[in-house]
Amino acid sequence: MFHHLPEYAELTETPVGWAPRLPRHWGLERGKSLFERVQREPLDSDGVVTCFRDGVVTLRSRRRSTGFTESLKEIGYQGIRKGDLVIHAMDAFAGAAGVSDSDGKGTPVYSVCVPRRNANPNYYAAVVREMARSSWILALSKGVRERSTDFRFEMFGAQLLPVPTPAEQAAIVKYLDHANARIERAISAKRRLVDLLDERKAAVAAEAIRNIDATSRELRHVLRKLVDCEHKTAPYVEDGESWILRTASVKRGKIDWSGAYPTNAEAYKAWTQRAVPAPGDVIFTREAPVGEAAVIPAGRKVALGQRTVLMKVRGEVMNPQFLVHQIYYGLPKGRIALATQGSTVEHFNMDDIGWMRVTVPELAEQERVVAEIERASRKSDDAIAKTQREISLIQEYRTRLVADVVTGRVDVRAIAARLPDAPEMFDELDLILDDKLEDALGEHLEE
Repeated sequence: MFHHLPEYAELTETPVGWAPRLPRHWGLERGKSLFERVQREPLDSDGVVTCFRDGVVTLRSRRRSTGFTESLKEIGYQGIRKGDLVIHAMDAFAGAAGVSDSDGKGTPVYSVCVPRRNANPNYYAAVVREMARSSWILALSKGVRERSTDFRFEMFGAQLLPVPTPAEQAAIVKYLDHANARIERAISAKRRLVDLLDERKAAVAAEAIRNIDATSRELRHVLRKLVDCEHKTAPYVEDGESWILRTASVKRGKIDWSGAYPTNAEAYKAWTQRAVPAPGDVIFTREAPVGEAAVIPAGRKVALGQRTVLMKVRGEVMNPQFLVHQIYYGLPKGRIALATQGSTVEHFNMDDIGWMRVTVPELAEQERVVAEIERASRKSDDAIAKTQREISLIQEYRTRLVADVVTGRVDVRAIAARLPDAPEMFDELDLILDDKLEDALGEHLEE
C-alpha cells in the first residue's frame, strides 16, 4: 500500500506557493467558490465541539474533559453538524482544521463551512492542514500574536486551492483513511510497548522508595523557594535564545524539549522576575496535568510557562532527582490524588504543594537510591528512546505521505479502487499485537 506509488504523467506549474506543481488536469479555484461559511443557531441539546490541532473535530466529552478554558457565557456559539469542514481561525497555522464527526456547537472563532458543489470536505481539510504544515498559513498574515494567524474564512476564501475531479478527491480521502488507520495501528502498538516499559521502570522506582525508612517533612522545609509561574503566555519568538517550559515539556520525570518553545531576551527577563530557573531546580506541573515533575538540566536558559511551579531545592537536605522520584512514587503521589479528587479541572494550589510531605533520609541514602533506580532503569530508558525514535520516523513518514497525496505528487487512484469502502478494524491483528508485546518488551531489554 505504501511502496512504489506511481506519479501523475503530466504536471504543470501553478501560482500556488505551497503547491507549485499539480497534475495538469486538476483545476484551481478560490476557497470561497468551493465552500460557504454557515452560522447556525445552536440547539439546546448541543454539546461543545472542539477543533483540535491534530485535525480531529469532535465533541469535547469524547476526548478529554480537563485542560480547557471554560466559557461562563457561550456568547456567539454556533451550531456545528456532522460533516462540516471546521477551521480554527487562531490555530489553523498549527493544523486545527478538520471535518466534524458530531453534531454540536462551537466557539465563534471557528469557521464552519459547507461545500457549494462537489468539494469533498475531508479532502479540503487535508489541504488546509498541508497549508499549515508548509507554514503557508503562518506566512499569510501578520497575526494577532506571535506564531499565530487570524486565518478567518475571508482569508481561506481568497486562497487558490487545487481541485481534483470529485472522483479523485474521493479516492484520495479513501486512500488516506486506510493509510492513517494502518499507520496509527503501528504507532499504537509501539506506544503500548513504551507504556509497558514505563510500568517496569515505575515498579523498580516505587519499590526502592517504599523500602526507605525515614522521617517525613513538609516539602516547603526542604526548599529554598517555591515559585509560581506568570499567569499569562510568553511570546513565541523564532530563533529565541531562551526556552519556555510548559506543562507539555514535563513528561515521565524528564524535560521533553519538543513541548517547549523559544522566546526572546525581553520576555525571558519578564518571566524570570520571581526567580531564575537553574540547573538542579525542579519544575512541577500543577494543572492540566497535575503532578508531572523533572529536574531542569544544564545547557539552556529556561523560564516557566503557565500552570508550572519552580522548586529550588535545598541541596544540603534533598537530592533533586530523589524529590522527583518521590513525587511520582512516594508520599506526594497520594496527596496529589487527594487534592485533585472530584475537581472538574484538575488543579493544585500553592499551599497544597508546600504542605505535601516528603521522606527525608540522609543525603547519602538518597543518592544511593537515585543511583539504584537509574541503574535498574537504564535498559528500559534505552528501549523507550529507541521506540520513541521509531514513532517519530513513522509520524514523519505519514506527514510526507499526506503531503504527496494531497498535492498530486503521487497518484493513488488505482490503489484506492482496490481498497474496501471503510478501513478495516483489524481486531484480530490487534489481539495478536497485544500477545506479542511482552515478547517485544523482553527483546528490547536484552539488546
